[in-house]
Amino acid sequence: MMDLVPRPFSVLRLERLAKIYPTGEVLRDVTWEVRPGDRIGLVGVNGAGKSTQMKIIAGLEEPSSGLVVKQGEPRIAYLRQEFDVDPARTVREELFQAFGEAAEVLIRQHQLEHEMASEQAASDPDHLDELIHELGRLHSRFEALHGYELDARIDKLLPTIGFSPEGAEQLVGDYSGGWQMRIALGKILLQEPDLLLLDEPTNHLDVETIQWLEGYLVEQTAALVVISHDRTFLDRVCNQIVETERGVSRTYLGNYSQHIEQKVLEREATQAAFDRQQKELGAQQAYIDRFRASATRSTQAKSREKLLEKVERVEAPLEGVGGPRFRFPEAPRSGRLVADIKNLTHSYGEQILFLGAELEVERGDRIAFVGPNGAGKSTLLRLIMGSEQPEDGCASLGEHNVIANYFEQNQAEALDLSKTVINTIFEVVPDWTQTQVRSLLGSFCFSNESVFKEAGKLSGGEKARLALALMLLSPCNLLVLDEPTNHLDIPAKQMLEDALIDYEGAALLVSHDRYFISRVANRIVEIRDGQLVLYRGDYSYYLTKKEEEAGLARQAEEAERKTAKQAANKAKQASRKSQSKSS
Repeated sequence: MMDLVPRPFSVLRLERLAKIYPTGEVLRDVTWEVRPGDRIGLVGVNGAGKSTQMKIIAGLEEPSSGLVVKQGEPRIAYLRQEFDVDPARTVREELFQAFGEAAEVLIRQHQLEHEMASEQAASDPDHLDELIHELGRLHSRFEALHGYELDARIDKLLPTIGFSPEGAEQLVGDYSGGWQMRIALGKILLQEPDLLLLDEPTNHLDVETIQWLEGYLVEQTAALVVISHDRTFLDRVCNQIVETERGVSRTYLGNYSQHIEQKVLEREATQAAFDRQQKELGAQQAYIDRFRASATRSTQAKSREKLLEKVERVEAPLEGVGGPRFRFPEAPRSGRLVADIKNLTHSYGEQILFLGAELEVERGDRIAFVGPNGAGKSTLLRLIMGSEQPEDGCASLGEHNVIANYFEQNQAEALDLSKTVINTIFEVVPDWTQTQVRSLLGSFCFSNESVFKEAGKLSGGEKARLALALMLLSPCNLLVLDEPTNHLDIPAKQMLEDALIDYEGAALLVSHDRYFISRVANRIVEIRDGQLVLYRGDYSYYLTKKEEEAGLARQAEEAERKTAKQAANKAKQASRKSQSKSS
């Protein structure tokens, strides 16, 4: 790992922060702190003010009241959801942007070198002399800025973010979104931050890249504050959780799962204390009511009444912020076979995705397809649904009463943009009450006035959530879901998970959310080398089998090395014997 030397700081503290926008109050009383070594996960429902807190820490927004106290002068680096990289630069050039003026000098050097190779420079000696003179000045300035040392720092960083020296000379635009995220992260790490702010860093990353990021962040010396709805990521990276609920923050030691356990225990303790007090208050009130008018005990009754007025009341535990329980409509019974893939061959451009792939999906199967980005997971769903035709073989729904609902990542494009959110739902379930509809929409993060917004005025994420809510209302016996948890907060994910667990039909799922897969899937299919490799168990079973396979592969590799070494030794011995005979 690259040695980062943080500038000394003891604490960054948010004290009684409030933030009020024209649309309403987001933060009311937020107090928490980050110290060296802390890896803090910011959690809460969509709209709870997580990104607002991060922007305030980064100095991009001012609180309406409260303070951000910085002891020391921490360098703060902020990786936004939409990270900034230039696809026209090489990876090395993009990483060099971390160094400010030195980067500008380097870019100008490259421009001059290009100009010196031009026809104009070749035909005009005076112009060439000017370019050479300017290049000399830039070389001197680059040295003064320790530019060559900075280049060495990039060389040191490259392998830690997964790039070879050759790969660093390729254009940023040649790489996928996951690799571009690595570049953006590397760029801010070169600034040697004391505090790293990450806003939804796992969005659109495949599982392999997420796992790399987890390992990378855990090894960093810089303190970390991260916003994420990926519960497995929060479990593996964070040692503290700060939850914001109804504008108020609460800090929990440990990872996400540990914070949930603590919340349950807190709620149980608060409920028990509330119940005990209510019982005692009831007994005292009964005594007061009974003896208030008594000639002998009225004084005692009045005394108890005064004491009762002074008792500090235990508040009943508040219901957590989250959506209600949702159930899918009853699934009509289908035949045993709900989807069938036979000898499937299909390619994308020059890349072969499937080569003679086979799979049968049966009633009750909840299959999660896994594999890196570009492996063909979404393509497979489209082939099964008939929206894309295979080059050879077949991929189709079962023949006996299979009713499929398909949620694809661009599903929002099918919405009627002129209709309001609430009317879009009412059109599908006209017999529901307004309370039922608003309760469902609340679980998909639509509340208050937002339910009356026209679909055309919604953000991309809001449209996706509405399209998902809409699709889930129609009776079916096969759900085909492509990244259904994108744009959902944790309570909404939990609602969807619970609904899928109770769902009686089959489901085909593509998701990078490992927690979601582990709760919902009872079969895992890995897309590997053009084949569909079926694991007849849940995600935990799949991970166990993958470890076993990796162990066997290592043993085979070791055996191969031993065999090769023995063969080489025998060849040497034979060569020596041959030489000794000839001599």
